[in-house]
Parts: sequence; structure tokens; C-alpha cells
Amino acid sequence: MTTARSAVLAVLILAAVTLLAAPAAGPAQESALIAQGDALYAERADLAKAKEAKAKYEAALAAGEDAYGASWRLARICYWIGDHTADKEAKKTTFLAGIEHAKKAIELGPDKADGHFWLGVNYGVYGEAKGVLKSLALVKPIKEAMRRVLEIDPAYDRGGADRVLGRVYHEVPGIAGGSEKKSLEHLLKSVEYGPRVGLNLLYLADTYISLDRFDEARKTLETVLSMEPYPDLLPETEEERAQARERLEKKPFKKK
Repeated sequence: MTTARSAVLAVLILAAVTLLAAPAAGPAQESALIAQGDALYAERADLAKAKEAKAKYEAALAAGEDAYGASWRLARICYWIGDHTADKEAKKTTFLAGIEHAKKAIELGPDKADGHFWLGVNYGVYGEAKGVLKSLALVKPIKEAMRRVLEIDPAYDRGGADRVLGRVYHEVPGIAGGSEKKSLEHLLKSVEYGPRVGLNLLYLADTYISLDRFDEARKTLETVLSMEPYPDLLPETEEERAQARERLEKKPFKKK
């Protein structure tokens, strides 16, 4: 994750001048930077817009605007930016920053799901960037984070905790606690919460394939292509449809 130092400095100077010259800002003003970040986040398919959103959240945090809201949003945007960054070291740096922001969110709101969820997600993608054998130590904290989300709000991110747990049980070797049976249980639950979340369905299809349930896997992938996407997940759904097509072009689905 990178920092927008000049933007942050400008906000700090402006905030100092405002405090000297005027009464404290009202709620609408206090949330302005986060609202601007959210508007840019909606355009995250353009990576430049995603980075602008990140800068807005950083500025909000520096200005003392809703530290909890800014922190978990920074953890979320770090995941998105890192996931769309080609350079491996830059990916890891960005995910590590996301981890720190998520920890801050947990510190500020331990009984809210956002920080726990994005902590687990960033742990997961950081582990992927490092490689399975180097990241097995992260399995326990990922599971702990997602189990906390399940305690607080199992529907969070349309079944996000079950989605992550299902993927972890699928990816981790059996000797290290992996289980396709547990993966299937969690992913079916995630689809109950988010039947039109492409990632829920892609992960479910992968687990079906591992269980040699190819007809169910095909139907699940075809659902990704035909479903009506959630309006707030259009960028993700477009990418997930491309991934579904790629899977359908490979064994065991590719026609001879």
C-alpha cells in the first residue's frame, strides 16, 4: 500500500486553519472525505480511481474523520489494489498495509464485522502471494477472523466469512487441516447468503470439481455467466465471468 503524503499534509494544514477560524465541523462535513472515497470506490474497475479512493480514505484518517470507517475501508481498498497489481513484492506490501488497517479497525470496533473480515481477507491474499508452504502459519488467524465474523454477522459481505473459510479448506493440504467436505459446507452456506456473488459460485465450482461432481460444477459456472449481478459488484462480476469461461474451457468440461 502506498501513502498520499502531500494530500494528507494538505488536509492536516487545512484542518488546523479551520480549527482556529471556525467551530467544529458538522457530521456532513466530517464524513465528506469518506463519501468522496466511496464514490471513487464505486469506479474501482479503473485502478487509478481505486488509488484515488485510497488517498481519500487516508486523508480522512489523518484528518480524524471516522477513524473506524476509514480504517476498514482502507483494508478493503488495499485488497482490491493489491489483487490488481502485477508486481509480486508490491502486492505483498499492499496486502500487509491492508492487514495493519484492518487491525486498527478491530481495535476501534472489536464488535463490528468489517475489521475482522478484511483482516482475514488480507491475510489470505498475502498468503497466496507468498505461496502455500510459506503461508500455512496464516491459516489459523484467517479462521479465527472469519469465525469472529460469523459470530457477529454471518451474512456480512453476502456470506463472506463462509466464502473465505470454504476456500481455505479447499486450498490447504489435508495434512494441514484442509477438507473438501468442510469446504463444501461453508461454500453452500455462502451461496445461501449471496446467490449472485460470483466468487461464492466460482469457489463452489472448484470444490465440486475436487469432489468429482462435474455436472454440479458446470451448472454452477454457467450460473455465473447467466445471473443478474448485484449492482454494487459489477466490477467483480465482470472479472468472475471471465474466470468462469476460462474454467469451462478446461478439463473436465472442454469438449474433445
